[in-house]
Amino acid sequence: MRELWLARHGESVGNVAASRAETEGAEVIPLDLRDADVPLSPTGVEQAEALGRWLHDRLPGIDTLWSSPYARARETLAVALGEQHGASVVYSDERIRDRELGVLDLLTRTGVQARFPGELARRRHLGKFYHRPPGGESWADVALRLRTFFADFEATAGERAFIMAHDAVVMVSLYVLLGLTEAELLEFAQANVVGNASVTHLERVDGRFRLVEFGMVGHLRVEGAPVTAHPGDEDVAPQ
Repeated sequence: MRELWLARHGESVGNVAASRAETEGAEVIPLDLRDADVPLSPTGVEQAEALGRWLHDRLPGIDTLWSSPYARARETLAVALGEQHGASVVYSDERIRDRELGVLDLLTRTGVQARFPGELARRRHLGKFYHRPPGGESWADVALRLRTFFADFEATAGERAFIMAHDAVVMVSLYVLLGLTEAELLEFAQANVVGNASVTHLERVDGRFRLVEFGMVGHLRVEGAPVTAHPGDEDVAPQ
């Protein structure tokens, strides 16, 4: 492996519903879908098309394409590939799915405060990296599955690979691949957001990965596509 690109899916209808619910002060995000089945919003499709024009120029040099099995990731990559989608082999792996929020899924910050105030206290005590909502995952849990994924991935991905996934996966992949500490990851995450349809580029030099560029959205601006983030930083909204 010499180069790796990590992308986040385009804006989803879940992102839109969560932002609206937060703004309105609702407790629950009105979304009658499994997280795995949430599709792109119209803006997300536009972002995926813009990403496709960026990807088209680089596709001949990419050995393998990978995607989270979640609908919003698969749809983003399918739209980005366009006519080339049918001719391109896309590998899917459940270990690069989005982080699971358990009992906090589909709750806004207001909803968590009203229904699970004890979880807020646990999160403050444990910190973002180790806090695991009941039935869900901590960032440490995501790191464990990503370690096994990258160990297997290395043998089959080729020299250059592209992964379409989610914001938590992009962030925690940096922790795993760059050898960050918990403190370094949290400091980086506090200062940086993984935007929708953004691309993060890593390369390996002398056996070690280094970050070339994080969260690139220039392709969206060039194509006139909206730039959106929807970070869900407090662990109470779909990613």
